[in-house]
Amino acid sequence: MPNDLDFSGQVVLVTGGAQGIGRGIVEAFAQRGARVVIADRLLAQAQDVAAALLAQGYCVEAVGVDLAEAQAVFDCVQGLPHLDILVHNAGYFPLTAFEDITPQILQRTLAVNLSALFWLTQAALPTFREQGRGCVLVTSSVTGNRVGYPGLSHYAASKAGVNGFIRNAALELAPLNVRVNGVEPGMIATPAMGNLGDAALNDTIASRVPLGRLGAAADIAGAMLFLASELASYITGQTLVVDGGSTLPEV
Repeated sequence: MPNDLDFSGQVVLVTGGAQGIGRGIVEAFAQRGARVVIADRLLAQAQDVAAALLAQGYCVEAVGVDLAEAQAVFDCVQGLPHLDILVHNAGYFPLTAFEDITPQILQRTLAVNLSALFWLTQAALPTFREQGRGCVLVTSSVTGNRVGYPGLSHYAASKAGVNGFIRNAALELAPLNVRVNGVEPGMIATPAMGNLGDAALNDTIASRVPLGRLGAAADIAGAMLFLASELASYITGQTLVVDGGSTLPEV
């Protein structure tokens, strides 16, 4: 029986792959045979991740790109000789009270989280069209789509936009055999949470999750692997919630 999660020979571009969820996604695809390209503003950190995985025998490289710059995004994607799977994972979400959100904060949040998704996908389309298939995956969020969180109005708005993109782009790109899907993480233990050193707080958060723990980057990576695989070949325009049951209604 063929391995449905074997990505040998495929090229995967992962934005924001230098740390956290992105690094988990990079590792998951690399460990399953893909050639992975990390696109991240934190180039030195991304190069360290690539070097560590290369030392283990996997095929990973890193490129520097500021995803808030449209031309830089196009240059990054068009510089690849081939592309099978595009994963837009990079995110910008400075915790900011609503009344303190500035034009600069809002503009960069929308540029990195939402606009870059348009430019990445547009830049990949010529390759997808030529090969007759393609896969676009996005790290969305339960915030903005299912729940709210104080200090993240700008982020919530961007992720609601991401889910709208997923549905409509999936509809428009289906004739090209390009699938577009996303994953909505809940509370995932990553450096971006900013409270990983507070064991008591983490325990409190975990106690409110029906499955009794914080999520891990590998939990999100597993969902991405599934959505990129032939197991999900008839799925497009959807988001998969990976939150340990946190957004389930209580009765």
